[in-house]
Amino acid sequence: MPNTKSALTAALLAALLAACSGSPTRESTGEFIDDTAITTKVKAAFIEDKDVKATGVKVETFKGNVQLSGFADSPAEIDRAVQVASQVPGVRTVRNDIRLKPAVQ
Repeated sequence: MPNTKSALTAALLAALLAACSGSPTRESTGEFIDDTAITTKVKAAFIEDKDVKATGVKVETFKGNVQLSGFADSPAEIDRAVQVASQVPGVRTVRNDIRLKPAVQ
């Protein structure tokens, strides 16, 4: 009976540890926390920068790779958002999916 309990405990522990690890398509718990911090830092940097309208840009982070999306008023604002995001510590790459706002007629 003691061997069965030990084996069950070991299997349960292995399953719990595996659930905390990452994969190419899933973040580990630590990566999730790191990515949340990076997203927050990028958004804060946008708020501090006078050339980027923080409310118009959505920020998502996965394993240090930041994706920007939303709308901007000018190509210069888009370029500045990418530049600001890329300078945040922990950012590996920046994917730019920001689009220009359509012209109002």
